[in-house]
Amino acid sequence: MGLYLIGDAQGCDSALGRLLDDIGFSPSRDRIYLLGDLVNRGPESARVLRRIAGYGAAARCVLGNHDLHLLGVAAGARSAGRKDTLQTVLDAPDRAAMLDWLKQQPLAIFEHGWLMVHAGVLPQWSVELTLELAREVEAALRGTASDDFLQSMYGNLPAQWTSDLSGIERLRVTVNALTRLRFCTADGVMEFNISAGPETALPGYLPWFDVPRRKTEDTPIAFGHWSALGYLDRPNLVSLDTGCVWGRRLSALRIGATPIERELFQIDCPGAAG
Repeated sequence: MGLYLIGDAQGCDSALGRLLDDIGFSPSRDRIYLLGDLVNRGPESARVLRRIAGYGAAARCVLGNHDLHLLGVAAGARSAGRKDTLQTVLDAPDRAAMLDWLKQQPLAIFEHGWLMVHAGVLPQWSVELTLELAREVEAALRGTASDDFLQSMYGNLPAQWTSDLSGIERLRVTVNALTRLRFCTADGVMEFNISAGPETALPGYLPWFDVPRRKTEDTPIAFGHWSALGYLDRPNLVSLDTGCVWGRRLSALRIGATPIERELFQIDCPGAAG
């Protein structure tokens, strides 16, 4: 059985199909883990959702900020942006089925020794706390008041995790860390305005994975979200958003029985976003 981690597809189903062909993916034998942002900016968001849902247990994914944005737009909690390409989902006859499937996906996965998230993990969070907080958001997304949650999900505050947070503030910090984080301070204050590379960090801020004494530093973590960072391969850290939708590459990483067993697969992408 092959195990593969796959970076942000963002509505580029043709590229995703070519990558899966390249790795010889068979849903009867292999397992793929997509690191969020299945949709938006690319032209084939509905096809990506149908493809991944159709693989059943052979494919798992974590939710990214663009996936949550789709749910927010569908619920009327957010207006579609000028660059959004979500109408193939919103106008589809199977819209309800696709949106319901998306709501059932987790925000964090810990399997085969890897913690998988879309964006990042705050330095004060252990693996156990990360999964616990992710489950709280997942319950809110799947509950009867999910539209109310989506209405109040947006915002940059609170910018820092504290253990006494509750209610929507606790959920919002979790969403922002797991789906939007790039930079934070040593004590976990998040910054969301800069999306360029690590060298552009503001004074006092670091890429979240470079914060000293991060509680998850000994756990292999795979994430996407940061296309300006691109492919980053460290002993306990892999970044796999390699900018497919921007005309760069779509990446898959085969993982083995130990974190050091890795093989990278990449395909060139024509790009779909302006």
